[in-house]
Amino acid sequence: MEKRSVNVGIIGFGTVGSGTAKILLRKQNELRHKLGFPVVLRNIADVDVKKDRGIKLSKDVLINDAHRILNNPEIDIVVELIGGIHPAKEFILQAIKNGKHVVTANKALLATDGQEIFKAARKHCVDIGFEASVAGSIPIIKIIRESLVGNKIQSIYGIINGTSNYILTKMTEEGVDFTSALKEAQALGYAEADPTFDIEGIDSAHKLTILASLSFGIPFSFKKIYTEGITKITPLDIQFASEFGYKIKLLAIAKQAGNDVEIRVHPTMLSKGHLIAKVDGVFNAIYIEGDAAGSQLYYGRGAGEMPTGSAVVSDIMDIAGNIIKTQGTVASGDPPRREHRTQTKNWIQDTGCRIKKMEDIQTCYYLRFSALDKPGVLSKISGILGSYNISIKSMIQKGRKIQKAVPVVMMTHEAKEKDFVLALKEIDRLSIVSGKTVYLRVEGGELI
Repeated sequence: MEKRSVNVGIIGFGTVGSGTAKILLRKQNELRHKLGFPVVLRNIADVDVKKDRGIKLSKDVLINDAHRILNNPEIDIVVELIGGIHPAKEFILQAIKNGKHVVTANKALLATDGQEIFKAARKHCVDIGFEASVAGSIPIIKIIRESLVGNKIQSIYGIINGTSNYILTKMTEEGVDFTSALKEAQALGYAEADPTFDIEGIDSAHKLTILASLSFGIPFSFKKIYTEGITKITPLDIQFASEFGYKIKLLAIAKQAGNDVEIRVHPTMLSKGHLIAKVDGVFNAIYIEGDAAGSQLYYGRGAGEMPTGSAVVSDIMDIAGNIIKTQGTVASGDPPRREHRTQTKNWIQDTGCRIKKMEDIQTCYYLRFSALDKPGVLSKISGILGSYNISIKSMIQKGRKIQKAVPVVMMTHEAKEKDFVLALKEIDRLSIVSGKTVYLRVEGGELI
């Protein structure tokens, strides 16, 4: 018997869950017209069934037991929107075992346990939709695996955390310090009460794990990503960066050269002239270079109720279309039809690429140290850099008559990370240098 509708169950009725439900309910006629059949929101499960989310729901739609969705044979698609690792992982695996398709926005779970989840999905011939896990309303997952399928992706540069981007924008435009900018972000709802994942680069690393896996065919490898946050960025470094013609952004970077792939997240100096350097506030942007398509920039809102809900609904629509094409036999509890296997795509295929060690990457550097204002200091420092094959590109020295130590800022040509770190250790041991040297990696020449 042919299936005439697709039934959806949402687990998690927070910000994204509310946005998803609003779109499904308010646009149900439009969605039905586009698909040719209705997508029905059968249940929403949440621990809090009394809170007013501003959505009018039919009787018995909102429940407090997720297992009623997972074990309901009439539910075709389970949408997991509770976040975190547990119990989200268990819910998703149970849904898959029960032959249900899954949509999730859970980047942390996919970054750490994606291999297990995709293996289970292949075994049970169900689809996993995860567009909402990266960059909110920007359809970057679909772009990489569909629109750019004819390309060998060479590099990805992403501003994929709106909280950090807002903080750095505030510091750049108003000259405020990190703490003040963070407090304002929290007051406006752009940052959580505990902002650790955002400001320490962890959220960006989760998302980059997914993008790199799709783009380069490497297993989900969150633990292997070099991750550094923005907490040590100061207005002084932002000012010096500007004088050199750069802006500081928390950048997610993935590059492939041969069988080696660089994957790293850290504050980065970008040329002011580059498109991605102009992305400010809470907005996200992803810059991709492909061998056929060339350079492309994708820009939009990376978080929030409706932008992320829009991405979730996009996945629901895609999977609903697949279900109807195969008569929905997986969701109805019957053995999956053979032809449904063509709909269950294994996007993460191991290509044999390896993740390059951070110590082996090569890039340009910005460094700032405080040195005694006397003859011979700069020659001693430049001598140490030279001994590690690091050459100076440009320099700023600002003397202060009332201070014994003055800030000295240098930009280097490209050097190996391992050499640069060793050079800084030697410089920091000098009696003529006060405090620990501040440094930032620079991406610019190859991006313009």
